[in-house]
Amino acid sequence: MTKFPQAQNPLLLRYHRLMDAFAKSDDERDFYLDKVEGFIFYVDLDKTQKELDELDEEIKKNSNRYCLIPKFTFYETKKLMEGFVNEKVYDIDTKERLLDIIQSKEARENFLEFIYDHLSELEKWQQYYHERSRIRIIEWLRQQRIHFVFEEDLDLTKNVIEKIKRHLFDVKVPKDVAAARESLVAKAKTYYSNEALNPRPKRGRPPKQITKVEIEPQITLDLYTTVPSSIRLFLYIPDISSASAVTFSARYETEAQLLANLRGSARVKVDSKLQALSERLESLRHLSNRLSDIKEVPNVEREKKVMTAINQTEDEEEVGQKKGIMDVFKGFLPGKRKARLPEEEASSKKKSKTLTQIPSSKRMKK
Repeated sequence: MTKFPQAQNPLLLRYHRLMDAFAKSDDERDFYLDKVEGFIFYVDLDKTQKELDELDEEIKKNSNRYCLIPKFTFYETKKLMEGFVNEKVYDIDTKERLLDIIQSKEARENFLEFIYDHLSELEKWQQYYHERSRIRIIEWLRQQRIHFVFEEDLDLTKNVIEKIKRHLFDVKVPKDVAAARESLVAKAKTYYSNEALNPRPKRGRPPKQITKVEIEPQITLDLYTTVPSSIRLFLYIPDISSASAVTFSARYETEAQLLANLRGSARVKVDSKLQALSERLESLRHLSNRLSDIKEVPNVEREKKVMTAINQTEDEEEVGQKKGIMDVFKGFLPGKRKARLPEEEASSKKKSKTLTQIPSSKRMKK
């Protein structure tokens, strides 16, 4: 039995990489996880027969070092899709359509095609698939009795994480690495708690909604020092940093390949978004050209043009305001008197001089 070096802290595993390996493991591809350093490799049938024979010999020789990643069974795949439809899909027509797809041939690919065609369900599906896959992976790692932490869950800096990887088998390490190891040990215990397999919503008053700041995920280097020569050609080290890149598809390697092969309106929606983005970029480019033309004009002339434009704008605004106010009071103000003709002037004077005689009242008898 070969003795392997002992890791001095929990293994740093990439959760999204494991999730992708779980999804792509099928009858044609076997994925393995190394218990010593945590690297992943898969049996690539495109390699030469000599290379495949050497790999097979290494796996048999050190069978206690490598764990075969389980494959999705038809029952597990169907149960996962049905769980999402029953728990997260609320539209009746959409639910019935998805249930029909699950019962048909090539259910996984048709299911994904429908989900990507309905963007309102896509985000819910990615979150649901992320949560269920996480539980399944943690459960499998616990069965293998692997002491681990997910690199995506750590709050350590990129440099510290790479130092931990570099000193994985060293007993004496710098102080910052020793402090980081203590935090890894504490974090590793949480994956073996009951809450890891049965996450529950937190009770109490919900936290205040804060504007979500999107942080670009940091990707550290892969540092492995004990990889056998026969396995190096089969290492599985894709740059996967988000759950959206993992497509639940065994047929397509990346999300880009999935989108390129979709049949339906999803591709049209993606193309329309790209077209709108290109139109905006073109408008910005046109605006920048106009600004550059203005900059080429001498400062004095440019200031005159700017001041003239500002004055014209202010004059137009003042005229518009005055005109609006006069329109409001127009009906209440008396109009201008028209010039009267001589005949009208004479008749008006005559009327004004004529008096009406009031009859005298009878005297009251004494």
